[in-house]
Amino acid sequence: MNWKLNSIQDPFDRYSRQLKLLGKDGQEKLKKSTVFIGGIGGLGGTAAVYLAAAGVGKLIIAHEGVIVLPDLNRQILMDNEKLGEERISCAIESLKRINPEVEVEGYAERIEFHKAKPWVEKSDIVIDARYDFPERYDLNRLSVACGKPMVEAAMYGFELSLMTVIPGETACLACIYPEQKQDWEPLGFPVLGATSGVAGCLAAIEVIKLITGIAPPFINKLYRLNTLTLEPYTVSLKRNSECTHCKGVERREKEHEYRAAT
Repeated sequence: MNWKLNSIQDPFDRYSRQLKLLGKDGQEKLKKSTVFIGGIGGLGGTAAVYLAAAGVGKLIIAHEGVIVLPDLNRQILMDNEKLGEERISCAIESLKRINPEVEVEGYAERIEFHKAKPWVEKSDIVIDARYDFPERYDLNRLSVACGKPMVEAAMYGFELSLMTVIPGETACLACIYPEQKQDWEPLGFPVLGATSGVAGCLAAIEVIKLITGIAPPFINKLYRLNTLTLEPYTVSLKRNSECTHCKGVERREKEHEYRAAT
C-alpha cells in the first residue's frame, strides 16, 4: 500500500513526540536558532544528526578533507559510496535527507580564528568537536571573543568528556587546559564509533537545553564517562583569573539565565 501525506500538514507533526517534552515554545526556539559545529566526524556528526532531527533551524558546519575508509567506523554522515569525495558536501546531503527543513551551511575548512569568526558570529551556540588542540583553542578564543556559549565535547578511546562554556561566567577550555604544544598524534588516537556517538548525543542534548531552557545547562563542571564500565565522575571547575583566553571578559546579557546544574 502506498501512503500519501496530506497536502496540508501541521508544521509540528515532525516533532510531535518531542513536543511533549519541549512544548511549542521550545520547538519555535529551536527553529529560530543557529548552531555552529566545528568538526562533523564521529562526535560532531552525531550531534549534527540529532540537532537536525530535533528541528534546529540552521546548522553551520566545518570540516576539511575527503572521505577515507577509516572514517566509516564512526562518521555517520559519511557514505561508503562516496569514498574520496569531499566530507562536507556528503555531510550536508545526509543532514538534508534526515530533515529537509533544516538549513545547512558548510565549509570544507579547518578552524582558524579569522576564517571561522564569521561562522561563530552568525551562531547562537557553538559545539567544539575538533580532534586537535590548536583548532579547539581557536574555537575557544572565538567563543569567548564573540560571547557565544560553547559545548566542549571530546573523547579518547573509551572515555568521553563534556563541559559547557558561558563566556565571562564559567571556566573556558584554556582555564582547564592551559595552551601548550600538542605532544600526541591527533589522527592516531584510538576511536570506537559508539563512544564518539555517545559524546555527540550528550552535546546535542546540552545544546537543546541551552536553546529551550528546559533544564539548567551543565556549567562549572566537567563530566567524564568511561563507556566500558559506565562509571561517570564530575569535576568542579573554576575560572582562572589569569587565563590567556578569557581574562577580563565580562558576561554579555542573554535572553535566558544560565544556572549551574544541580
